[in-house]
Amino acid sequence: MNKRATYEEVQPQIAAPAGKRILVWDLPTRIFHWSLVLAVTVAIVSGEIGGDWMEIHGKAGLAILGLVTFRLVWGFAGSTHARFVNFAPTAGKLRAYLRGRWKGQGHNPLGALSVFALLGLLAVQATTGLFGNDEISFTGPLFALVEEGLANRLTGLHKQLAYVLLGVLALHIVAILVYLVLKKDNLVKPMVTGFKEVRVGASATKGSGAALVLALAAAAAVVTAASGAVHW
Repeated sequence: MNKRATYEEVQPQIAAPAGKRILVWDLPTRIFHWSLVLAVTVAIVSGEIGGDWMEIHGKAGLAILGLVTFRLVWGFAGSTHARFVNFAPTAGKLRAYLRGRWKGQGHNPLGALSVFALLGLLAVQATTGLFGNDEISFTGPLFALVEEGLANRLTGLHKQLAYVLLGVLALHIVAILVYLVLKKDNLVKPMVTGFKEVRVGASATKGSGAALVLALAAAAAVVTAASGAVHW
């Protein structure tokens, strides 16, 4: 006698919606990101050690200034998710995100706030460092362009903002860990491979070669001027 078919056997299997692999972060954005991580790490470590390491600290600061300049240009002319206009944290986007209604593949609104805060802080840090000194033997490449009193004030600001920068970096890392542990969303992997598995979404459009050349040229020009190679 045939067995009676169970409910599960006769019901059609409903497959979960298939995910797809899309490009989120283009190569220039990924190279920028990890280069900035390296430059900031070197700047922090060398600044803490001091002494002969201050020369390395200064070079790391110039690298940061160049990288931030590149990112600012790429933020207007780069790929879809790298453009500031596509992830600027407006009030509407923040409300939607906090209510769980925001949908997107690039930086979420809170992440966007972190990005803008970091870029702004790094720009100020690198710029103040150009005119600073360690009161021993090291001076920034543009130290001679300002009066000693102003240079000392800029040095003080540089040191104070370092603690703010460390705090923002710590929050950035904590946010990444929260997403990984609680939301099972690995934010680091797409910044390494460029790709992300999603249910719905389209690959980012890439920035043009002309935009890349412009961003690199702007970064090179700023670093050259900031290094003191140009006589003002």
